[in-house]
Amino acid sequence: MVTVADVRALALTLPRSTEHLIRDRVKFRVGAIVYVAFSRDETSMGFAYPREERDALVDAEPELFCRPGAADLRFNWACCRLDRLGHDRMTELVCEAWRMVVPKFLARQRLGA
Repeated sequence: MVTVADVRALALTLPRSTEHLIRDRVKFRVGAIVYVAFSRDETSMGFAYPREERDALVDAEPELFCRPGAADLRFNWACCRLDRLGHDRMTELVCEAWRMVVPKFLARQRLGA
């Protein structure tokens, strides 16, 4: 099981990443763009994810992933349940979400490829 503290420990090591408390929700962003956000009760995490790939992700692992609320379906966003998320998968999701919102040179510099 992953906690907000686990995500924070990773997210704050990523260049330009900052933590914010917005409407009682912990969010991580680069500039004005949010790439990870937690539910108020910290049981689920939303993260930047390609909209065109979201349905396949959710359909492949519905016990872990879910679609965002109706108002957020237009965004590049997906959600997961923290009680079913492992540390390695969290690292992958957070790093890929961060990669989506930073300049390409910075992502290459930090993560390669």
